[in-house]
Amino acid sequence: MSKAFTRESDGEDDEHDGLPPIPAGGKNYITPAGYARMRAELFDLMDNQRPQVVDVVHWAASNGDRSENGDYIYGKKRLREIDRRIRFLTRRLELAEVTDPTAHHGRDQVFFGACVTYAMPDGQTKTITILGIDEADSLQGQVSWVSPVARCLLKAHVGDVVRLISPAGVQELEVMAVTYPAPEQASSQ
Repeated sequence: MSKAFTRESDGEDDEHDGLPPIPAGGKNYITPAGYARMRAELFDLMDNQRPQVVDVVHWAASNGDRSENGDYIYGKKRLREIDRRIRFLTRRLELAEVTDPTAHHGRDQVFFGACVTYAMPDGQTKTITILGIDEADSLQGQVSWVSPVARCLLKAHVGDVVRLISPAGVQELEVMAVTYPAPEQASSQ
């Protein structure tokens, strides 16, 4: 059977880059900086990377036999990856709800975008920043707003003790500090 009539599984439905799905009926909250990064990546893929790969594939296809042409085979694979990422970014940006955490600057209650320091039962303190699903990086101390720790901290005030239910059991966390990025000063006219 011709490959033209078969559907190759290229993992399109599995494409989440390891990100959890957006909760059903939930919003895809994201900071302005996170939105700008995703949008820049999308435009770079569409305007720079994809056209370069298309040129390579076109050149490789013009060389004749495609069955053993490494440039052609790799180029087609890379095009599928780029197209999959473009579709993913487009869908996520369409669902994005940009929320500016600077609106809460100076408050002591935990909302989206907060940098929260909390004390654990063993006396250790941890600091996390609550961000969107698509922008949180655990290596940088950032957690998604849908994570269990963020969900238990949301709407708590400094001094509150919240209960975190985890596989290790129930832990009580005390909110020690809450900070938000300062709003940028409006430039003078």
